[in-house]
Amino acid sequence: MILEKLTIENYRNIASAVFEPGRELTVICGKNGQGKTNLLEAVWMLTGGRSFRGAKDAELIREGAEYAVAEGVAEGGGRENEIRIFVGGNPGARKTRTARVNGVAHGLAGNAAGTFTAVVFDPGHLSLVKGGPEGRRRFLDTALCQLYPGYVTLLRRYTRLVTQKNALLKQYFQTPDADGLLDVFDEKLAESGAEVSRRRREYLSLIGPEATSTYREIAGGGETLTLQYEASCEDAADLARILHESRRRDTAAGFCTAGPHREDLSIVVDGREAKRFASQGQQRSAVLSLKLAEAAGARQITGEHPVMLLDDVLSELDETRQAYLLCRMSHRQTIVTACDANLFGRTGGKICRMENGVLSNS
Repeated sequence: MILEKLTIENYRNIASAVFEPGRELTVICGKNGQGKTNLLEAVWMLTGGRSFRGAKDAELIREGAEYAVAEGVAEGGGRENEIRIFVGGNPGARKTRTARVNGVAHGLAGNAAGTFTAVVFDPGHLSLVKGGPEGRRRFLDTALCQLYPGYVTLLRRYTRLVTQKNALLKQYFQTPDADGLLDVFDEKLAESGAEVSRRRREYLSLIGPEATSTYREIAGGGETLTLQYEASCEDAADLARILHESRRRDTAAGFCTAGPHREDLSIVVDGREAKRFASQGQQRSAVLSLKLAEAAGARQITGEHPVMLLDDVLSELDETRQAYLLCRMSHRQTIVTACDANLFGRTGGKICRMENGVLSNS
């Protein structure tokens, strides 16, 4: 997968820009707060995914503007695709992201998932190990949405059902025949939820060996990394039973306490739970291994390397991990942000500069 060109309009602090990265390494350098990460985020938007910084759609639009556009030309699967992501809506209305691919409207931007594949690694991902389970579930779901477009629909359906069930649980004691309605929700949740859980387990079984092998290389063979998905169920019948058994707990809590939206990914280093016992170096090695395994998994499924997006992560890694990461990035398109382009030594590549939202070649 290669991004040939990206055209931006009204995206955060970038009024307009045309970005043509090199086919291997491209470094976007500049001081903090100039728009480097905004540019990288605009590239990521072509995947159909949400902001990797957790921003709401309205926050992507330049102050004073009514809309934002990120339009890219990507080469993949032996053809070129034009992807246009539009962020906007009627004045005063909720802003949404929509997509067009090769001139054809796709509705919500997530429906374009799979056209352009990328793996993003930013400093926030270093909390994957010690952060809450939501971030680890998001890691799996984001990868699955890109690789299997049907997973987007499945995840939306499950998430919507959980939201609707939670609304009912909050009004449980005021709602006639609430148990009957909950029975209907649980039947649908069991079907879609079991499939969400199964897809996550299968994906982890694909990338797990690569993550373990990568961690062993980074650690010089002296430590081991083990990944285990903590599933809530084995199949739809099992999840239906669990949901039924949690009914009393759900009504007391006012929300759905069981299901894939509560599952977690266990990360173990040398037989010890990483989120409790891993050192900062071990945490960084574990996250680096997960992201590189994500890229390897995408290549195995699609037959092509995804575009690698690295947002100021080298400054968070020591020299050994920096060297390992840069070595693994060779012969694939990698777009990196950094305050200091000298971090990349003799690796070469194209250098661009960002200053006050204005992009220029060095």
